Amino acid sequence: MAEEAGFKFVAESSVNANPLDNAQHEKGVWSLSPTFALGEKDRAKYQTLGESDRMTLKFVKPSTM
Repeated sequence: MAEEAGFKFVAESSVNANPLDNAQHEKGVWSLSPTFALGEKDRAKYQTLGESDRMTLKFVKPSTM
């Protein structure tokens, strides 16, 4: 989709990866910090996990000049 819009993929990074997050949460990513969708239910468990597992991609848009 990004490449169809004229962007070029440059790199990826695991800087935002969280191997503790197995993605199996009752309310999905919203169960985790900072949202804690379940309120106090299992909050300590989700605080220990931290934020969701993420990926970071870098795209650039070549100059049109």
